[in-house]
Amino acid sequence: MRVKKIFNNNVVLGVDEHGAETVFLGRGLGFQVKPGDAVDADRVERQFVAQAMPAERLAALAAEIPLDEIAVMEEVVAAARARLGEKISEHVLLPLADHVHFALARARAGASIEYPLKWEIENLYPAETEMGTVALDIIERRLGVRMDPAEALPLALHFVNAQIGSGDIAATVEMTQWLRVALETIGEDFGVTIDQRSLSAARFVTHLRYLFLRARDGKQSPEVGDQIGDAIKNARPLEYACAERLAHRMEELFDWEVGREEILYLALHVSRLTGQSDTAEGTHAGA
Repeated sequence: MRVKKIFNNNVVLGVDEHGAETVFLGRGLGFQVKPGDAVDADRVERQFVAQAMPAERLAALAAEIPLDEIAVMEEVVAAARARLGEKISEHVLLPLADHVHFALARARAGASIEYPLKWEIENLYPAETEMGTVALDIIERRLGVRMDPAEALPLALHFVNAQIGSGDIAATVEMTQWLRVALETIGEDFGVTIDQRSLSAARFVTHLRYLFLRARDGKQSPEVGDQIGDAIKNARPLEYACAERLAHRMEELFDWEVGREEILYLALHVSRLTGQSDTAEGTHAGA
């Protein structure tokens, strides 16, 4: 392991034994070293391989955050992984710690901030919102600072972001806004009130999360045969028409192309969400 750049006494950017750019953290790790030196493995407390952002930016982020705060966020990430699943990886730790670092400064100064997506986050991501509140409890217990309860909302978005593998929190915000539009459209089309916390709503939101990312990245769901596709369209024409409107709206908002297969899968989820039975649902094995 070799040093590439020193950010401060505790943070260096280097390469690991596989040649991957890695951020190394440890007390005194960067003291009196220079590029090309070996990384002192005995001083390394944590290391991060850059994925969602450039390695140098990740290192600069780490250099701004006290190590004790990073240690607390490790506990938060471990608790989130236990509650939300293995997709909550260490890659969320530094972006999460960066947000909390500035939120702690606001709390100590008695300042607060208004988050405009309160309804969407609480209703679309109840498990992640609950984990955000748990995170605030952990932070208060470890650092002695009680943050505004509203800070659970951006923490929830970070947990959502980690699960869907998006490196861009702004994309998760866009997705959240779109999810509300989609649910409102379905409710209006079918004249129903959708229980945002029902199992069918949770499945629908999960499907739309991945549909959003596939459309953004120009990917498509697996192909559906013509016979099955025609059967879905004929059996559920209203749901299929609603799915087409949702796809068209997504194309208008984000300038993406949503393919036939995505619309078919979306129609099945609309059927489930509105309480309609559909023997063709078994053809869809997941989001």
